[in-house]
Amino acid sequence: MRIPFKSGRAAAALALAASFAAPAEAGPTLEAVRKRGEVVCGVSTGIGGFSIADSSGRWTGLTTDFCRAVSAAVLGDAAKEKFVPLSPQQRFTALQSGEIDMLTTVATWTLTRDASLGLLYGGVYFYDGQGFLVPKSLGLKGALELDGASICTATGTTSELNLADYFRANGKTFKPVVFEAQNEARAAFFSGRCQAFSADMSYLSSVRASDAPNPDEWQILPEMISKEPLGPVVARNDLDWYTAVKWVLMALIEAEEKGITAANVEQMKDSTNPEIRRLLGTAGDMGQRLGLDPGWAYRAIKRVGNYGEIFERNVGPKTPLRMERNSNALWTKGGLMYAMPVR
Repeated sequence: MRIPFKSGRAAAALALAASFAAPAEAGPTLEAVRKRGEVVCGVSTGIGGFSIADSSGRWTGLTTDFCRAVSAAVLGDAAKEKFVPLSPQQRFTALQSGEIDMLTTVATWTLTRDASLGLLYGGVYFYDGQGFLVPKSLGLKGALELDGASICTATGTTSELNLADYFRANGKTFKPVVFEAQNEARAAFFSGRCQAFSADMSYLSSVRASDAPNPDEWQILPEMISKEPLGPVVARNDLDWYTAVKWVLMALIEAEEKGITAANVEQMKDSTNPEIRRLLGTAGDMGQRLGLDPGWAYRAIKRVGNYGEIFERNVGPKTPLRMERNSNALWTKGGLMYAMPVR
């Protein structure tokens, strides 16, 4: 007679498997968000295409759309958001103090920020890099021609250090003209106090489109002198909230990979593709594992569209920013956008 194998190791393995199958418990941030009835997101003080308020006070942009996606996923049809504009000097403190639930702004993911501020980045929603905005009248073809030039930038960002690194590495010099805020650096540049303005390409595109006296008289030089991955940031004291935020971002990218849009998401719920069914909550228990209901990803996509729709609507070639997908294209199209498997 064959006796079933039972050992402490086997029992432990079964217990571990059972723990993975158990639904996630909602962490304190998600509980607070549900009790409050809104997600509080810290945003930039005004960057066209990313986070900017119109005359009626409505915020639009790629990063504010991500906040809306998270709100739809965790709060359902009654989703609401509160946007808190923050300067570079204020943004991390606001998150550390609990003033906001999530930072959805153009904050670069770096080792120092990741390791020493008590924060977690929930992925990358925009691959950026630092560049230079200059008057076309200078006739420049590249950044190294700025040797000895005065360059405006803002403190409290990664831009100041990147400039020093770039010019030192290339045996060139520059004269830094540093301001406390980006809008001060921008104003100084357009008033002629410096020959170039250096910041993330996303910000420079916004500035040229919305603040330049005549956009066609200004150019962004081709060099990208740094890597500036931008993504949502949450406090490290709540891994459940971090996990939910991270997977909302993955869901938006996965939706683009699978051809799911805001317009067809309802019809796609009837798909026979098992990956689509898991994502949209018609099969499996993905929402339960996140402490959410089955329709979490469906609602996020229905409200703001997939990642590609968000990009094209806010910063794409047909917008004033005229940005190409480049690194922000899907991995299947030569870019870096890649969703982890929803399974």
